[in-house]
Amino acid sequence: MPRSQFPLTRAEVFCQRFGLRLPVLLAPMAGACPPSLSIAVAEAGGLGACGALLMPPAAILDWVQAFRAAGHRPFQVNLWIPDPPPKRDAGHEAALAQFLAAWGPPVPPNAGDVMSLDFAAQCDALLASGAPIVSSIMGLYPPEFVQRLKRHGVSWWATATTVAEAQAAEAAGADIIVAQGMEAGGHRGAFDATRAEAQMVGLFSLLPAVVDAVRVPVVATGGIADARGAAAALMLGASAVQIGTGFLRCPEAQIAPAWADGLGRARPEETVVSRSFSGRPGRSLATAYARAATAAGAPVPAPYPVQRGLTQAMREDALKSGDVERMQVWAGQSAMLARAEPAGDVVRSVWDGALRALTG
Repeated sequence: MPRSQFPLTRAEVFCQRFGLRLPVLLAPMAGACPPSLSIAVAEAGGLGACGALLMPPAAILDWVQAFRAAGHRPFQVNLWIPDPPPKRDAGHEAALAQFLAAWGPPVPPNAGDVMSLDFAAQCDALLASGAPIVSSIMGLYPPEFVQRLKRHGVSWWATATTVAEAQAAEAAGADIIVAQGMEAGGHRGAFDATRAEAQMVGLFSLLPAVVDAVRVPVVATGGIADARGAAAALMLGASAVQIGTGFLRCPEAQIAPAWADGLGRARPEETVVSRSFSGRPGRSLATAYARAATAAGAPVPAPYPVQRGLTQAMREDALKSGDVERMQVWAGQSAMLARAEPAGDVVRSVWDGALRALTG
């Protein structure tokens, strides 16, 4: 179906298709998408989201049940596509443990032995949950799972960080492309982790290029936190906008106060993309730990999820003590625009302001 050249018509068609009142979506952030936040966004007319990376099947089903207890509103559930098994290096991991000991408790000897969850079982849970939308990041779902989604009438949204990834996703059967600019907080969605830092494309260059390269609707994400960003994304061809960091200061997000306060102070240049927390490139506040871990002479992070296991003791200790300089504080480049207000108010403000900008 040809896409309308008129931003508001395009957004209206998208909303009608997915049962939304407003084209403002919550990004599915693993560990930062409690049902309370999704409920608030959905009640305001947007789309709720669950980042299920770290959730076993039972937890996925529990999340969906909690969300639906507040009403049958639309939502998406997101999974990472697994990387190949990481290559281990005991000597290098020992050097990392020594480095990390200066930032928190001693690293347990087996900290790097992180077992990923059963991806196939998680996929089964997505279908069992009855989620109307299933999204992916870090790659594409296997063809057989895509076929199962289609048979169940589930819409598949694929995150892409380059035009080539977007085209591959469309060819694989994705119904929607989520174009993620490099400004986004948290993990980069690159299909190939080894090339993630080499292909850092800003949203307002990526978005129109993806829109021109695919036939399916495109959702814009990365660096959008207010009405100005939403209006600009729609003008560049997006059918909706997806916001992550812009919702994290909302009380419904329930993140650590030190994290929320740090977001409110962070200028765009005060974030950094590094592998320091998990082994996968992710954008966080440029904290003391992040700066030290990316400085010359610091040990190279272990691959994902080994690095995540090695940093767990530090991250947990920092969370208990409220020490933002050692926390895993994911933050997009527009973090300073995030408002410490109810999520429903943020949704309405983003859309009302975008509507005014688009209609003059």
